[in-house]
Amino acid sequence: MSHTCTNDDDDREQGSRFAPRFDAQGLISAIVVDAANQQVLMFAFMNADALRLTRETGFAHFWSRSRQGLWKKGETSGNTLKVVGILVDCDQDALVVSVEPQGPACHTGETSCFYRRLEADVLVKVRT
Repeated sequence: MSHTCTNDDDDREQGSRFAPRFDAQGLISAIVVDAANQQVLMFAFMNADALRLTRETGFAHFWSRSRQGLWKKGETSGNTLKVVGILVDCDQDALVVSVEPQGPACHTGETSCFYRRLEADVLVKVRT
C-alpha cells in the first residue's frame, strides 16, 4: 500500500505543530517508560480526553478498551504516574510517556507490566 504525502503529512512529520493522529476508534498508542532508567513500564491507549487530562494534570490518564472508560493510573491503588515528558513519533500516531512512577506500574504489583520473557513457548519471570 503506497502512501502519498500531502502538505498536512509534511507538516505533521516535519513541522512543530502537535497534531496527534488517532486511529479509527479514536485512540493513540502510549508506551510508558520510567524517566530515571528508561525501563518500559506499560503500554496503554489514550483517547483525546485522556491525552488532554494527562497534559493538564501532569498525571497519566488512559482509555480502557475493556471498560470503555477513561481512567487515571493510580486512581484506586495510589500508584500514580507523574509525567515528566512526552515523545511523539514521526507521524504522530504513537507516544512515549516518560514518568516518575509512585509505586508499581502493573496491576499485578510488579514494577513493570513487562515482567515475563518468552523463552521457546514458556514465559519466564524476569526481575523488573
